[in-house]
Amino acid sequence: MRKLFLSLAILFAVGATKADEGMWLLKELNKENEARMKELGFTFPVNRLYDEQKSSLKDAVVIFGGGCSGVVVSQKGLVFTNHHCGYGSIQKLSAVEHDYLKDGFAAKSNAEELYADGLTVAFLRSMEDVTDKILSKVPSTLSEVQRELAIDSLTNELIKEYENDPFTSARVVPYYTGNKYYVVLYDLFRDVRLVVAPPSSVGKFGGDTDNWMWPRHTGDFSVFRVYADKHNKPAHYSPNNKPYKPKYVVPVSLAGVEDGDYTMTVGYPGSTQRYMSSWGIAQQMESENKPRIEVRGAKQEIWWDAMTSNDTIRIKYASKHASSSNYWKNAMGMNEALTNLGVLQEKEKLQDRLNKWIQSNPANMEKYGNTLSMLQDAYTGSSEMARYTTYYLETFRNGIELIRFANTILRFDTNGTEEEKQEFINERLIESYKNYEPALDRKVLPVLMKLYAERVPQEYHPDVYQKIDTVFGGDYEAYADWIFANSQFTSLEKLMELLKTADTQELTKDPAMELALSTTDMGYELSGQMMPYYEKMMRGERELMAALMEMDSDKTFYPDANFTQRMSYGSVLGYAPKDAVWYNYYSTSKGILEKQKPGDPEFDVQQYILDAIRSGDFGRYADKEGILRVNFLSNNDITGGNSGSPVLNGKAELVGLAFDGNWESLSGDILFEPSMQRTISVDIRFVLYTIDKLMGAPHVVKELKLTGK
Repeated sequence: MRKLFLSLAILFAVGATKADEGMWLLKELNKENEARMKELGFTFPVNRLYDEQKSSLKDAVVIFGGGCSGVVVSQKGLVFTNHHCGYGSIQKLSAVEHDYLKDGFAAKSNAEELYADGLTVAFLRSMEDVTDKILSKVPSTLSEVQRELAIDSLTNELIKEYENDPFTSARVVPYYTGNKYYVVLYDLFRDVRLVVAPPSSVGKFGGDTDNWMWPRHTGDFSVFRVYADKHNKPAHYSPNNKPYKPKYVVPVSLAGVEDGDYTMTVGYPGSTQRYMSSWGIAQQMESENKPRIEVRGAKQEIWWDAMTSNDTIRIKYASKHASSSNYWKNAMGMNEALTNLGVLQEKEKLQDRLNKWIQSNPANMEKYGNTLSMLQDAYTGSSEMARYTTYYLETFRNGIELIRFANTILRFDTNGTEEEKQEFINERLIESYKNYEPALDRKVLPVLMKLYAERVPQEYHPDVYQKIDTVFGGDYEAYADWIFANSQFTSLEKLMELLKTADTQELTKDPAMELALSTTDMGYELSGQMMPYYEKMMRGERELMAALMEMDSDKTFYPDANFTQRMSYGSVLGYAPKDAVWYNYYSTSKGILEKQKPGDPEFDVQQYILDAIRSGDFGRYADKEGILRVNFLSNNDITGGNSGSPVLNGKAELVGLAFDGNWESLSGDILFEPSMQRTISVDIRFVLYTIDKLMGAPHVVKELKLTGK
C-alpha cells in the first residue's frame, strides 16, 4: 500500500554491498565488480556485456510482457521465459476445446505459432545520463511532492518526441535516490507468438503449495517468438512478418552446473527497499501484509473452489488466481522471514549508529537532525490509517471485479468518436469480460464487504453501506443478489446496450456504478487522511538514505531495483534452513514421481509424462550420472521482475531460467541475507528435455546454439 501511494516518492535507495549482494547496472560495472566476478569464475569478456554500438549481451535480455524478463536464444527470434510469465497469454489463447494450460502447446512450424494479442517484448536500446538536464532546474526549496512534480514535468519533456511512437518505449528513471537520472529507450516488438508451453502439470507443478519453497520440481518455462517486418523492425501483427533476427543470441549449455560454479543473472528486477527505515518495515508488516493476506485468502478460497469444479471457470480465472496468490503467499513469507531474521532489530541498530553519527557533528545535525524523528512520527502516526487503506484497496480495487468494470466505464468518453469508443471497448472491456464469471463475483462481494465492515471503523465505510443497512437490513447476501440482478455491468452484452443508449446520468444510476462511485469517494477520503504523512515519509526516507551514504562513504553502493536491466553474480550453492537440515543445490525428476498425486490439482501429472520419466531415457539432457536435474539453487540477488531471467555460467552461456526465491529469504526486498537468500532456477536441460521429448518439438531445440556436449 505504501508503494502504491508513494508513487511520487523516492523508492530507489542505495545500499552498501556485502557478500555478493547487489543488482548492478551493466553500464556501471566497476573494477571491484569485475575482480569479484573473475574470482568466482567469470571468463566472458567484460566489454561484451554492455555495448550500445556493437552487439552485446544486453541485446539478448528482454522485458517480457509488463513485468518479467526473457532471453533470446536463436537467430530466429526465439525467446525463453518462465511459464508463469507467459501464463496470461497462454490462458487467453486457451478454451475448453483447446486447453493449452492443461495440455500444453507445441507449434510444429512457424505457421502453427499462435499470435499472443497484447503481448510485447522490449529490447534495451540505450541509456543516456540526463542528470544535469533535470536536477539543475529543480529548486532546492521545493517540498518533496513539489520536487517530484517538477521532475515529472522535466522528464515528460525529455521523452516527448517518443510519445506517439508505438515501437519505442521511453522512460526517465531515477537512480541512487534521485541523485542520478537516465533516459532509457527500448525497441518495442508487438508481434509475439507462442511456440511452446508445457502443460501446467510441468510449468506450474506444485502450485501454491510449492510456491516460494525448496525443494522444487517445476518446469517453469515457456517459449515465444518475436516477429518483425521485412526490414527487421518492430511492427504490428501481420501474417507477412518474419522471425526477428536479433543482434545477440545467448548460447545454451548442456554441461549443467555443479556446486560452487559461477552464476550470473541478467534481467529486470522490479523493486527493492533495502534501506527502508525500521518504522517503514513495521508498517509494511502490520498494515500492508497482514490485511492483504486476510482479504486475498478469503477471495482466493472462493475462486479456488469454483476453479477446481469447473474447467471453464478454471481457464477464466487461472491467470488472475495465480497473480493474486503469488503476492498473498509472498506477504506471509515476508513477515515470517523478517521476524525470523530479526530484520527490525538490525535496522534499529543501524539507526542508533546513524543517530550517534548525526549528533556528533553540527553540520550533520543541520542536515539530518530531524530525519529519524520525522520518520518515526510519520509511520507510527499513520499505522491505523494505513491498515484501513490496505483493506480498502484489497476489497474494492483488487477484490470485487464488478467495481473494476464500473471504474473502467468512468473513463469511457460517451461524446468521443465511434472509432475512439470502439478502441476503448476493444482494449478495456472485451478481454476482461471474456475472463469474468458474474456468479463467482457474486459470491465474493458479500464476503469481502462484510470483512471490510468488521475490520474498518464505520466512519471509513463507503456511503453504500448505509443503503445495505437501511434497505437490506445489513444482509450482504441480499444486497449481492439485488446488485447482480439489476446491474447492466454483469455482462458485456448488457453493458454494450447501456453504452449505446444511456448518457452519463443514466450510467450513474446503475447499481454497480453506484457502488463504484461510493467506494471511490471513500478512497479519496482515505488518501486525504494519509497525505500529510506521505510527505514526511518521502522526505524522511530520502534524507535517511543520504545520511547513510554520507556516514559510510567508504563503501560501494548499488541502486535499488527499479525494473531496469541489472545483473547479479554469485555461485551455485545449497543452504541450511534450520538446525541440522541441509538443502542440496539441485532437485531431480525423482522428486516429481515422489510428489505427484493423481487428482490433486497442484500435483496431478499426466501418465505419459510419468512414463517418460520412469523410463530413464534422458539422453543428452541427463547429468554425468544419467540423472535428469529439474531445478537448482544459487545465491544470486534477484526479486520480482527477474522471473524469466537467464542464469548464465562464466562463459555467459545459458544454464537455467530464474523463476523464484526461497521461503526463508522472502525478506530479500528489504534485506539481503547471504546465508539464506537463494534463487531457484529451472535447469535448462530439463527445459530442453521437456521441449524435445515430452512436447515433441525437437525442431525448436535444433534452432539453438548448443555447447557443452
